[in-house]
Amino acid sequence: MTDRSVPFVPATEDAPWLRWLVAGLAVATAVVLLLLPLVAVFAEALRRGLQVAWDAIREPDSLAAIRLTLIVAAITVPVNLAGGVAAAWAVTKLDFPGKRFLVTLIELPFSVSPVIVGLSFVLMFGASGWLGPWLSARDIQIIFALPGLVVATMFVTFPFVARTLIPLMQEQGREEEEAAATLGASGLQTFLRVTLPNVKWALLAGVLLCNARAMGEFGAVSVVSGHVRGETNTMPLHVEILYNEYQFAGAFAVAALLALLGLVTLAAKALLERWSGIRPGGHA
Repeated sequence: MTDRSVPFVPATEDAPWLRWLVAGLAVATAVVLLLLPLVAVFAEALRRGLQVAWDAIREPDSLAAIRLTLIVAAITVPVNLAGGVAAAWAVTKLDFPGKRFLVTLIELPFSVSPVIVGLSFVLMFGASGWLGPWLSARDIQIIFALPGLVVATMFVTFPFVARTLIPLMQEQGREEEEAAATLGASGLQTFLRVTLPNVKWALLAGVLLCNARAMGEFGAVSVVSGHVRGETNTMPLHVEILYNEYQFAGAFAVAALLALLGLVTLAAKALLERWSGIRPGGHA
């Protein structure tokens, strides 16, 4: 006989206290590990006043670092946009030997330390590297110059566009592209009129993530930059130099600006996902 005084609880429903506990732990962890450090950076940057922080940002070396960071991102993002779209198209729309290997290569930057990436490019393009003598004979400088910063950043940020697009394009399948091909559309026409409209919002989200990562990259560019002040120092490298020289006001001011750029990028991504209806991660 069933005891009617005991409320029925579905077997798949968690107890309220457990849901609150898990949610509370998640929020507390996010606040302590993610939010508080950012708040501390902004608080320290403004501790001596807004004018001091503004003067530190306007200092010539800081302006050079900001300019170089934006230039590297402006070159890296379009290249990775094209490469990421091509990689996602190949993985999801084509069948060919080595597809699994291509997916592994796309994810390689997630598992390799950026410092190792920088060292590998020094080994390839440095003065004593594999291609160093050939490059020197033609007066081409990659390491300790802008090309090295761009190449290292491209490697680190390559997966973001591709990994944002691949799950969505796999979910959509190939039917629409095959129908367009049957009607006589070329590959370019199919991409522009069929594929791109279906993935444009996810593509833009991937571009925003790629941009945020490009501006904040430290390890790989630190190795290939040479730390030439005012020439090859990006914003993260400039922050490190200022901090090591005990110029804390300037270090935290530039760090706060870099964090602000990243937050603006992520806020734009969140608004994009809300307006377009795609789920976090790029899925529709």
